[in-house]
Amino acid sequence: MQLVFRDRRVSIKRAFTTAGALVCAFTVASACSADVKPTPTDGVHSAVVHPDAWPKVKWPFAHDAALEQRVKSLLAKMSDEDKVGQIIQADIASVTPDEVRKYRLGSILAGGNSKPGGKLSGGKAWLELSDAFYHASVDTSDGGLGIPVLFGVDAVHGHNDVVGATIFPQNSALGAMRDPALVAEIAAATAEEARATGINWTFAPTLTVPQDDRWGRAFEGYSEDPAVVASYAAAVVEGLQGKPGSADFLDNAHVIASAKHFVGDGSTKDGKDQGDAEVSEENLRDVASAGYPPAIAAGVQTVMASFSSWNGEKMSGHKGLLTDVLKGRMDFQGFVVGDWNGHGQVPGCTNEDCPQAINAGMDMFMAPDSWRGLYKNTLAEVKSGVIPMSRLDDAVSRILRVKMRLGLFDKGSPSSQISDNPSYALGSPEHRAIARRAVRETLVLLKNHNGILPLNPKQRILVAGDGADNIPKQSGGWTLTWQGTGITNADFPNGQSIWGGIHEQVVAAGGTAQLSVDGKYTQKPDVAIVVYGENPYAEFQGDIPNLLFSPGDSSNLDMIKRLRAQGIPVVSVFLSGRPLWVNPEINASNAFVAAWLPGSEGGGVADVILRTAAGAIDHDFHGKLAYSWPRTAVQTPLNVGQKNYNPQFAFGYGLTYKDKDTLGTLSEVSGVKDSVVAPGLYLQRGKPVTGLALQLTGADGTSVDEVVAPARSRDGSIRITAIDYQAQEDARRVEWSGAGAASVALHAASKLDQDRQTNGDVLLVTTMKVDALAPGKISLAVACGDKCGASVPLDAMLAALPKGEWLRVGVPLKCFREAGADMTKIDVPFRLQSAAKATLSIARVALGTDVDKLVACPTH
Repeated sequence: MQLVFRDRRVSIKRAFTTAGALVCAFTVASACSADVKPTPTDGVHSAVVHPDAWPKVKWPFAHDAALEQRVKSLLAKMSDEDKVGQIIQADIASVTPDEVRKYRLGSILAGGNSKPGGKLSGGKAWLELSDAFYHASVDTSDGGLGIPVLFGVDAVHGHNDVVGATIFPQNSALGAMRDPALVAEIAAATAEEARATGINWTFAPTLTVPQDDRWGRAFEGYSEDPAVVASYAAAVVEGLQGKPGSADFLDNAHVIASAKHFVGDGSTKDGKDQGDAEVSEENLRDVASAGYPPAIAAGVQTVMASFSSWNGEKMSGHKGLLTDVLKGRMDFQGFVVGDWNGHGQVPGCTNEDCPQAINAGMDMFMAPDSWRGLYKNTLAEVKSGVIPMSRLDDAVSRILRVKMRLGLFDKGSPSSQISDNPSYALGSPEHRAIARRAVRETLVLLKNHNGILPLNPKQRILVAGDGADNIPKQSGGWTLTWQGTGITNADFPNGQSIWGGIHEQVVAAGGTAQLSVDGKYTQKPDVAIVVYGENPYAEFQGDIPNLLFSPGDSSNLDMIKRLRAQGIPVVSVFLSGRPLWVNPEINASNAFVAAWLPGSEGGGVADVILRTAAGAIDHDFHGKLAYSWPRTAVQTPLNVGQKNYNPQFAFGYGLTYKDKDTLGTLSEVSGVKDSVVAPGLYLQRGKPVTGLALQLTGADGTSVDEVVAPARSRDGSIRITAIDYQAQEDARRVEWSGAGAASVALHAASKLDQDRQTNGDVLLVTTMKVDALAPGKISLAVACGDKCGASVPLDAMLAALPKGEWLRVGVPLKCFREAGADMTKIDVPFRLQSAAKATLSIARVALGTDVDKLVACPTH
């Protein structure tokens, strides 16, 4: 078939060898050679690659003698220190402009929670910060060479780090559009907003092909189908960078793109983030890497190596894939950047020392908070020959070429490259219109019993659910903060909630609309629209054990059933980054709309589900499932084309207003047999979750296991009772007598691997209040077996907290790792110990990112 977008034709070939391997799955403008040989398959998966079996791609840039001479000339002037600085990228939360000047760092980034001045900021603050780092990087007052710095951010669904930016639908929503041209427009608008704030590099597009919807990053992928991902790859790259050879390529309205995460991040076993893709080379090539040939042929300037492994070998250290396949067979001539301290997971490496990654083909370390030690160790390894000079020169040359293509050496400061108003592009009407159109195209109609949709806006309409007037929830993770949490509608000055769009159109048509989160109303409505779904998450925080929606919480279903019992028809608008098992909710609703994560332009939902005031239909449903919808909560993995494929709603399903809905009553048997626990949750409503037990240990060292409140230690030095927080006995009061060090702890039945969670800003969050506190030592600890563990002092922080006030107190997990705990085998994820007389109340213990009080790691 032929997919046409902009002025580039994409041909998707399904040519199989006799062995069943996809020969050359995706070609872009004849960029992919068809001389691919199948890899032998013996049923045993190894991490050995056969480069000749991979697509052969043509890099779209002809040899540029002038550019090469410029690179060669600059490289000859660089010291070892200059070169090592260029291959290291530091996070703005851990580096200053002065340090960029001193170490001649090649790049900086702003991680999901890193902001100018440490707070949410608009375009002006970002531009000022960009200028500060730029001026530092080109300062030659100390004799340096003055090489401009690249500034990268995760602008993955719009310029989503910046207050006021347009937030586009997440990628899993965009896949439902099947519209490469619109994806290109979204990418171009994102690039323009990024450049307006001084940013010149985005870590996008994500070209993953998620194969297990339990994966917390599934929403970052366009589809489970490699053909859909491949059809978008060149479009988004050209939208971000411009088309190679054109006048607008990497001009002041475009940014460097980064195809990620190479490769297999969406194929990991059990959908585990940063896990192991236990698949054949054919599968890795034909499914997981489908988007890379078209992206490379479109001139993508950087590729990000994946955290994950392939058959046991970490991608960040995989020479066969990074060098032999990506740079060799696929002719990628940009540079390879790592992911957030991902090099530290390579066997034999640490975050501060990993020559293996550079020698395998990594060109730039992403070392957000480890860059100082990494710089020192890498420099020593260059001087000793552990890292060959030829490999270092190749890496630096690749980085310099990209910088020169971008014009960094010629264009001056970021602020000098834009108009007088640095926020001119942020949330512009034109960009918001593109986003709203994308919302309309991404909506998928799963049920429309008796044609209840589209609704007459002249009716009395109730809009209910916690997602109705909640822009953060409708936007999802990677929105202003890493996990998309801790923000409110006020942080979206240019945005509109789903309720806002419905209310606007209903009132304009002469109807009435009432907002009620809990579904209660003052006057009986003619119809109710209930908006609910997943709460924001990102990366491993979103990994789930099965596809149950909101396990243990039936509040949305109860509300829908209550409204239906009152004779009120219900339209469900479901917000999620992935398909989830919601058969009970579908059965209870008259209509069910999969709205995915639409972003800041909630009005696009109203455009489709409401008629005009004159009764016309302006916008029909357009979206078709890019992910198969599960029949049960344990139907994983579930992908089109697999053996015994039997979804509830198949890939490509989606009703329009012309279709007759014949959906009957769905089975409400989830298939989940055991108790379900949300990942990273340890204590909920005062009780330990399944798999954990509460333990009291007195000052005499004796313990009481399997504690049920009320209880006390044998020596009476600590006791626990049940109290009310938000419901009856949903919290625990812990009282220490002060007779000696005593503790309350949670013990895991099997060891917990929290190593992934220490690689970032994940916190151990305790919802607690201080009732009484005497001076003395209080600490929070984790344990990893006998004589293994670490603790963080809390007494000073607790003494400063207001008495009698419930607060979420967070301790970074990396504090425990830095203090010596082995985070791969935690058997006590929480131990609160006090030698002082104290009374503390605790309601919940969980991993998270959103807190009221952050405890700093102790200095050692």
